Amino acid sequence: MNSSRTPAASQRSSRSRGAALWGTVLLVLTLATGCSTVVNGSATSIYSDPQLVSGLRVSEGPSGPRNGVGRADLAVRGISDDPVDTLAVNAVADAEAFWQETYPAVFGSPLEKVEKLVSYDSSVDSDEEICGADTYKLVNAFYCSTEHLIGWDRGKLLPAIESRFGAMGVVTVLAHEYGHAVQRRAKLNAKAPTLVTEQQADCFGGAFMRTVAEGKAKHFTLNTANGLNAVLATTIAVRDKEGMAPSDKRAHGSAFDRVSAFQFGFTDGAARCAKIDTEEVRKRIANLPNKFDSSSDTGELAVTERNVGSVIESLKESFRSNNVAEPTVSYTDTGPCTDAKSTPPVSYCPATNTLTVDVPGLAARAEKADDTDNDALPDSVSGDFSAYVLLASRYTLAVQKGLGASLDGELVGLRSACYAGGYAAATSEPTGTLRLSPGDLDEAVSGLLTDGLAASDVNGKEAPSGFTRVEAFRTGVLDGAATCATVYGG
Repeated sequence: MNSSRTPAASQRSSRSRGAALWGTVLLVLTLATGCSTVVNGSATSIYSDPQLVSGLRVSEGPSGPRNGVGRADLAVRGISDDPVDTLAVNAVADAEAFWQETYPAVFGSPLEKVEKLVSYDSSVDSDEEICGADTYKLVNAFYCSTEHLIGWDRGKLLPAIESRFGAMGVVTVLAHEYGHAVQRRAKLNAKAPTLVTEQQADCFGGAFMRTVAEGKAKHFTLNTANGLNAVLATTIAVRDKEGMAPSDKRAHGSAFDRVSAFQFGFTDGAARCAKIDTEEVRKRIANLPNKFDSSSDTGELAVTERNVGSVIESLKESFRSNNVAEPTVSYTDTGPCTDAKSTPPVSYCPATNTLTVDVPGLAARAEKADDTDNDALPDSVSGDFSAYVLLASRYTLAVQKGLGASLDGELVGLRSACYAGGYAAATSEPTGTLRLSPGDLDEAVSGLLTDGLAASDVNGKEAPSGFTRVEAFRTGVLDGAATCATVYGG
């Protein structure tokens, strides 16, 4: 996030759908929250129960390879006895079984299976080539359309993924590659940019993972709590770095883009994925920030008392159309609150309408992770917006109080995350003092996945699923704050 008054301000952004100005958004929001059936939490959608993940119950059950299930009987060139090869082969087998059933239903013809599977060790200097590429130092997993082939590096890549994200991280990668094979067979996006084909493959991977979570896969299980969180973390790890424009031929998508695509598939199925094309992606992400205005711009707004004050003023400006009492802001401990628990580093007390901010504690959330190892697969993204999204979500509790909404319960957390997403998308308006920067949305998504405080009620009770927390934030970003009360009550 940057001040729009500095020369290094980042490129402006806005929602791709929904109203463009906060005044309009919040007028609709006021009308939506005036409906007693919504305020009382009587919505009946799959989003109205925080204990559900796209209709599935949040469960901590097993996640990973099923016990007692051996290696699938698939022909693989270069196969080894390494357990990670068993993970890869079984992932392809389960994905293939899913698509044998799903492909005809979506595309109206039988699935043509992937013709070749290849395992190799990128650390070994050999004369082996795959699709014309030398496998030495080829740390990758990929689908090769010219030979209808899926290949994977069992030497470095898959072990690194398994070490960082667990077995289901490996399954996620191979499911994505099988998604590319489906693209090829269905003749989808043949001439589309990489950005589009990658997000469609992410979506297809999400559709497959849904059936694993439903217990329908032969070799794997996936719980909808930490297991699904690890799958999303794998998707975040392969995001584009901040500042890579969608027009770049190397662009695959930000963490926000790729997690969104995965969630579309997981929630709505393969038919939704088939609709992803250049126009759909353009409309969804074209106005989101992706390129820094100058080489000196980092997109970071240091978490200081002065800058926190600027964000607070921006929040007040954004929500002023609701005609609710603006909270008092304190940077020192104001003592016990009579009707809510403290939730440092940002707490809201309804009785006094006070927002208490521990600036050093908030700043700790913005500390950048050490990413000096170029071979590392970062499982989280941190930065200034890791802190400011929390500040925004806690501020919205004051707005919700002013509108007469309940502040207790896990659904409040999802609604607050959604409002924070709406605010994030609106901070690029020319009349505002702050603008969203490239990477800010990724920081928010990563933070919500690993820490639920920005999606919690007034007492800090968190929505239990990282998936639904991210989904709520994404709803606010893409569809606008006006949808939050409708989707999540209030």
